[in-house]
Amino acid sequence: MALAPKLEFRQSQQLVMTPQLQQAIKLLQLSNLELAEYVEDQIEQNPLLERPDAEAAEPADAADAGEAQSANADETPIDLSRDETAHKARDDLDLDNEDGEPGAGRAAEADYKVNEWASVGNGGSLNDEDREFGATLKQEISLRDHLGEQLKMATRSPFELFLGSYLIDLIDDAGYLREGVQAIAERLGAEESDVERVLAIIQNFDPSGVGARDFKECLKLQLIERDRYDPAMAAFVDNIELLAKGDLKALMKATGADEEDVRDMIAEVRSLTPKPGYAYGGETVQVVAPDVFVSKAADGGWKIELNNETMPKVLVNQRYYAEISKKASSRDADKVFLNEQLANANWLVKSLDQRARTILKVASEIVRQQDGFFVFGVRHLRPLNLKVVADAISMHESTVSRVTANKYMATPRGLFELKYFFTAAIASSEGGEAHSAEAVRHRIRELIASEDPGAILSDDRIVEILRDAGVEIARRTVAKYRETLNIPSSVQRRRQAVSPAI
Repeated sequence: MALAPKLEFRQSQQLVMTPQLQQAIKLLQLSNLELAEYVEDQIEQNPLLERPDAEAAEPADAADAGEAQSANADETPIDLSRDETAHKARDDLDLDNEDGEPGAGRAAEADYKVNEWASVGNGGSLNDEDREFGATLKQEISLRDHLGEQLKMATRSPFELFLGSYLIDLIDDAGYLREGVQAIAERLGAEESDVERVLAIIQNFDPSGVGARDFKECLKLQLIERDRYDPAMAAFVDNIELLAKGDLKALMKATGADEEDVRDMIAEVRSLTPKPGYAYGGETVQVVAPDVFVSKAADGGWKIELNNETMPKVLVNQRYYAEISKKASSRDADKVFLNEQLANANWLVKSLDQRARTILKVASEIVRQQDGFFVFGVRHLRPLNLKVVADAISMHESTVSRVTANKYMATPRGLFELKYFFTAAIASSEGGEAHSAEAVRHRIRELIASEDPGAILSDDRIVEILRDAGVEIARRTVAKYRETLNIPSSVQRRRQAVSPAI
């Protein structure tokens, strides 16, 4: 077989991730506070960018800035009771590419995932020298993240995950829950006993003492973990103010212990940590500002609007560009620089505008899907996943995932991260709407709580009852849910029911 050189044409498709599209995707996952810092950096680097309150805000300059746009172009709130445009919108992150071709956003977004993995192979990117100092430093885990990871391992219940995440957000840097359980339950539309139960789960997390509502409870939790919370120690903690007064005799009287035992208890208590949360970066205060406001509309619907106070605005100074470009020849390096900066400035404004619209659409669809929660409370959370929201607004799931990360919604029931509203689903045996997994767990708990001691319900019997109610569920699923609720098996419950008579 002879070898010879030859020319050959091949046609292939390739996804190209331009820097501008990388920027647009990056902006989606930033919070408003992080976005404000990013915009400030861009204003410092680009002479054509300025804030709306700068000199360009004068009437004459505002007219010259004709094509300049605000990042919050869509400031009109959405009323879900009347406006259906948010539900029927079909535009995605399809920002135009450098050649002006629409639709590159979704394809480039898929390619971005591949490039992300490729850049970390073999020790990192080839352009490590371009990274900012500290970009590769290990980030210390926060108290919230530490508790959140433990919560995921402690329970699989969407209801408990929702409540637990909300309670963790309320825990301050010192590790204390300052708000009352009753007020939290009323706000969320949950039972006070449910909030107490989930709080008890969190109080078993590391660091010991976290989730306490006061100083005494913090000491109690730490002593329980050390197996040192006996009646004498309990009396000591209840009268801890006597220790501050240095009244040893009063402590001896309150605890019923002699002086040596009281001094041992004093040493034990002084070895505890009064502010356990500070072990996880308690000195750093993270301010959470809502990205979206949800309020009741006059006609009974919901009004969703962006938080324009924290959303950065930026303008392109076209007048300054026109003045400077006149002084530079077409081949001058300054002219090339100005054109690049103008293109970057226009793209940033467009990316900010698209980001605002995308957040508003995703938030509006979440409120539409979870209307029962806002009206009746946490028990009425519907099963929801990223695909449902993405299909409803014709976006990619990864886009919705980025939008819901680090974004918060201020509602009449409190401040929630957007990702809280996504829960698992269980199919309906009648072919109707799916049931929330948490609603099914709640039904299982109710059935077992109301069962006759003489007719303990087996898992098979619970399956039959649920199927009669329209819930298609397997026996192993019932057993799994029962275990996550810490409910004994039917055999164990039957033994417990007859044990008092023995």
